[in-house]
Amino acid sequence: MALIEAMRPRQWTKNLFVFAGIVFARRMFDVSALMESVGAFVLFCLLSSSVYLINDLVDMEQDRRHPRKRNRPIASGRLTKGAAAGTALVMAGAGAGLSFLLTPAFAAIAMSYLALNVLYTLALKHMVILDVLSVAMFFVQRAAAGAAAISVPISHWLLICTILLALFIALSKRRHELVLLEEHASAHRASLTEYTPYLLDQMIAVVTASTLMAYCLYTVDARTMKEIGSDRLMFTIPCVIFGIFRYLYLVHQKGEGGDPDRIVVSDRPFLVNLLVWAGIAAAAIYWR
Repeated sequence: MALIEAMRPRQWTKNLFVFAGIVFARRMFDVSALMESVGAFVLFCLLSSSVYLINDLVDMEQDRRHPRKRNRPIASGRLTKGAAAGTALVMAGAGAGLSFLLTPAFAAIAMSYLALNVLYTLALKHMVILDVLSVAMFFVQRAAAGAAAISVPISHWLLICTILLALFIALSKRRHELVLLEEHASAHRASLTEYTPYLLDQMIAVVTASTLMAYCLYTVDARTMKEIGSDRLMFTIPCVIFGIFRYLYLVHQKGEGGDPDRIVVSDRPFLVNLLVWAGIAAAAIYWR
């Protein structure tokens, strides 16, 4: 149970970005493409879990000084370092090896995802600005890999929206860590000493506006309307606005933001809004 917990299956929700390609390419009912997308999702779950184990091994001492992370299996001692390291190697090897069963492009992105994650764990997470940019790139790689798995081009607007949304989430998480840890922030992560709540609020404001504008432009882009066959995707804009504002409310008023995957499933207004967005988007893309 400790090993399963350390693999963080709850955070596999981030790998749902793999399905962006098949959804917006209007191939959800293509059984072959759907199976390939599911395979890509499973492989990214293997790769991401291996990275979580490696990250917890590297950050074990720092996590023990964190009020929440000290309860993680490795930091608390419930999972031995040997078991965690062995499982991480097996999962990383399996994920990387099996990725070649899909397409060469998918395998290349999967390998780059694994490499960037290891580099992030060892160095980039301690470098100001590069830390949040790296996290944003992980989401872009997921979306790009999903498209590569079924050999379809992915909209540039969709990639832009993905990286901006990921930056919004990553910056909000950094703000939560900074406020939660206060004077102990530097002991947990070196890059936190370079941030202040005011600086992060400024960055979040820029990214928030950019995300909303990029998504609005994506929905009314000529290529998007041509592929979908109408401009109905613009009806999802109010849901996106509410979702971002609700997330900001939870970060600033409720002290949330440190655990984005928990917010998605535990905050009822956010979850309902997400389901409404998905319903409208599905109708806009697939209903004729």
